[in-house]
Amino acid sequence: MTRRVNFGLWYDLRNPPRWRVPFERLYQQTLEQIGWAESLGFDSVWLTEHHFCDDGYTPSPLVVAGAIGARTRRLRIGTNLLLMPLHDPIRLAEDGATLSLLTGGRFDLGVGLGYREVEFGAFKRPVRQRTSLLEEGVEILRRAWRGEPIAFHGKRFDIGDLRITPVPEHVPKILVGGLATPAIERAARIGDGFLSTGGIGCDTFAAVSNNDAAKARGICVGDWAIVADDPEREAAAVGEHVLYQVNEYIGWGAFGPPDSVPRFADPAAALRDGLYELATPDAAVERLRALLGRFPQIVDVHFWARFPGEPVESGARRIECLATRVLPKLRAALG
Repeated sequence: MTRRVNFGLWYDLRNPPRWRVPFERLYQQTLEQIGWAESLGFDSVWLTEHHFCDDGYTPSPLVVAGAIGARTRRLRIGTNLLLMPLHDPIRLAEDGATLSLLTGGRFDLGVGLGYREVEFGAFKRPVRQRTSLLEEGVEILRRAWRGEPIAFHGKRFDIGDLRITPVPEHVPKILVGGLATPAIERAARIGDGFLSTGGIGCDTFAAVSNNDAAKARGICVGDWAIVADDPEREAAAVGEHVLYQVNEYIGWGAFGPPDSVPRFADPAAALRDGLYELATPDAAVERLRALLGRFPQIVDVHFWARFPGEPVESGARRIECLATRVLPKLRAALG
């Protein structure tokens, strides 16, 4: 029995001052790389979102998604993830429908709660309301994309009989991400699938997906593996970029209150104790085969294409290694 799993790349387009290159060059090189990755056989590309970051962390993933759609013909394009509480759901419904139409139905919308106070303050959305903002936003998207009068009256939004036009001919899936148990349970309840960071929460999602409808919902895993023929050499090349990435997330509160989650002292500690796994191609194949075997709900696995400040061509080494040394063996194992 064959099983279809997509394999993709994950981009945040960060450009820290320490390693800064012109943003126009970074964006152009990234688009060229994504087109090349499609030619190598990758199936998906994923974009994420944050605002007001010194390193230019992607604030406009849907704009970037449109550019990718124009450059590619086969890749699925998704967000992992978009900060739903910061968005107007009507505007998002229109943009998502337009992206779906422009890409021939290749767009999926992954959403999450967000957690940075500065973002919520700037967009005038109280952090304490983020759960209801997300859940109501998802319901409004569903009604809008069905082409029906939205007619939604909730705690946060009061919308009359508006209809968005045009509606998508292929309705985007709405995927929901999160790390904590309530967020994972929410994904099983209201999402078309679950966005997992580093495989976290796959077991919880599988456990709470206890009816036929929920079981059909897939898991998309953002994998933090660093795969190279010479892992030690790769660690030396990317270590400072990895350290920057994980410590920034810790400082923002991604893994809990910043004052209770210590930053990593050096690249070796980040690679040893963080979400990362440094592996040879064969080791990566064995680990991913086991993960896919344990969780048949997984429908997509995607890897960081580059780390913050890392040259695009440096990340290309790992992309080519994945495409030639890892993905063929995984696809063969899947039938």
